This record gives sequence, structure tokens and C-alpha cells, in this order.
Amino acid sequence: MKIRTLGVIPARFGAQRFPGKPLALIAGQPLIQRVYERAARAQRLDQVVVATDDTRILETVEAFGGNAMLTAPDCPTGTDRIAEVARQYDCELVVNVQGDEPLLRPEMIDQLVAGMEQDPAAQMGTLARAIESAEVWANPNVVKVLFGTTGNALYFSRCSVPYSPDASGGFVRGAAHKHIGIYAYRRAFLLRFVAWPQSPLEQTEKLEQLRALENGVTIKVFVTPYDSIGVDRPEDVELVEDILRKQP
Repeated sequence: MKIRTLGVIPARFGAQRFPGKPLALIAGQPLIQRVYERAARAQRLDQVVVATDDTRILETVEAFGGNAMLTAPDCPTGTDRIAEVARQYDCELVVNVQGDEPLLRPEMIDQLVAGMEQDPAAQMGTLARAIESAEVWANPNVVKVLFGTTGNALYFSRCSVPYSPDASGGFVRGAAHKHIGIYAYRRAFLLRFVAWPQSPLEQTEKLEQLRALENGVTIKVFVTPYDSIGVDRPEDVELVEDILRKQP
């Protein structure tokens, strides 16, 4: 199918910390439905597809009118699952929309796609947001990204970077950025990327994007004013529901 921009949501049933997570109810609605419907509101996505390893997720997506595709059960990563779907489409850009981000805003997707369209040389892009507190900066579950004056990523880490020995506690407001795990790839690059073996720093930090940096690929970072919270554990459901109740 010929389209310009494809959004793919990887959704695996057997997450270690939260089995069946895509089907978990968030204020009465399956998590995967909330993510899908937000992604579908993005103006710069021509098609949205859920890439899943489980018929229960497939059937749930189809029941609410969404598009889904069964992928191999042994895909090593969500990116491999996305590539499997991308092989079925003739497109220019592929956007990896994380399946556990029910608060993701359509504007974030549109900002990322627009940035990639304005920089045809960029093979891969992502989003970041300024960190406003030392507590978030020190949290190893929050991935930090460092980037240069041209917006190209220098490094991603779970560590508290950048660290300033002159600042109280090492945190410098305005210097640290949270990585928001949404990616855009040129389709041809994505298919090359998943063929590469896992890299040493990727294995150390458990961050796939480091594979691109270790292979000399530039990752463009676009700073966004928006934030999002992922559902990693069952207790995160209540946190997200509380945020939804407070939204207008």
C-alpha cells in the first residue's frame, strides 16, 4: 500500500512486569485503544496499525474499528515488530508509537513527523522535553538525552546526565532533557537497523537507540513542550487515571 507516513504501535501481550498490559483497562477502556485513538488523531499520519503477537490484542483492536497485524511471536524487540509491518507498506516514514503511552498527544506525533519532513537527511528522529526537577533527573527509569547545537543526539542514558559538580546535587535546570520514546525512521533505514546486531552500549543501558549511535547514524532530537507518562506496572494505571480525571 502506497502512503507517505505510517504509524505503528507495537503491542506485546507477555510484558514481564505487566502481562496482558495492552488490554489493561484505563478508566474503562483498553490501554491499546487509548493509544490507538490518540495516534489516529495525528494529522500527519496516513495510517495507524497495531503490531501484535497475540490474537486477543488483534481482536480487541478490530472490535473498536482499528487496524492490526499479527507479527512473529519471537520478535526480539518492538522495533523488529514495527519493521515487520513496515515491510508490507510502501511508505517514506515509519513512526514508532509506544503502546503503553495513553497520554501521548497527537501534537507530539505531528511535531516529530514535521521535523523529519523538514530535514530530509535525517534517518531517525525522536522527541525530548526539558527536565524540571532533580527527582526526575535522578530517576533511572527516566531516560535522559544529550544533544548538540544542531539537535543531533550525543548520547542517551538512564544515568543523571549532564552532571555539574558546581550545582547543588549536580542537577542544572534547563540543561537536562527527558527522552520521550517515540521515534520516526526513514523506512529504508528502519529495515537496515533491525538487521544489525545489538550493540555493546545498547546491551549495557538496555536502550535500542544506542545501536544507531554506535553505528554512526545521526538521531535528530526535537524538543517538545508536551510530556507523556508510560504504563510500565499495574500501579501506573491509577496514576494515569488520576491525570485523566484532572484533564478538562
